[in-house]
Amino acid sequence: MWADIMHNGRTPLHIFQRGSVTSQRYCTKIILDYIRLFKGAVGSDFLFMDDSARPHRSAEVSDTLESEDIVRMQRTAYSQDLNPIEHA
Repeated sequence: MWADIMHNGRTPLHIFQRGSVTSQRYCTKIILDYIRLFKGAVGSDFLFMDDSARPHRSAEVSDTLESEDIVRMQRTAYSQDLNPIEHA
């Protein structure tokens, strides 16, 4: 499943019906169907952050984000500063 959370709302929850989330599925079902439209609604201040999971860091994902002019926040994988479980 996938969802987006922001300071004043969230996107609908997307549930993948079968199989693993590959970089190709992530590009077609999440980036193009949700993130691209969300960026258009937010405007030029849009900054995308993911959790650095392996499917999110492929060359295909980077190329898709670049082709859609989506700026991704740079951070290290598994950053303890951004891990909500560590703060619970």
